[in-house]
Amino acid sequence: MTTSGVPPHVHDDAGQATAEQGIVMLDGPNGVAVAMTPGAARQTGEELLAAALKAEAQGPPEPGDF
Repeated sequence: MTTSGVPPHVHDDAGQATAEQGIVMLDGPNGVAVAMTPGAARQTGEELLAAALKAEAQGPPEPGDF
């Protein structure tokens, strides 16, 4: 699914994270699946949050940006 003004290859549906036997599993759009240690998952989450805040401050992409 995409949002108006966002290129079709950019998703607006979130990934789903679960914890199983001490491993964090992330399932995302288009069949993306990643298994991470808790430390890697925590760092990924922090970097995703920082990037999301920066992207929100930048506003929507202009046509032709992608």
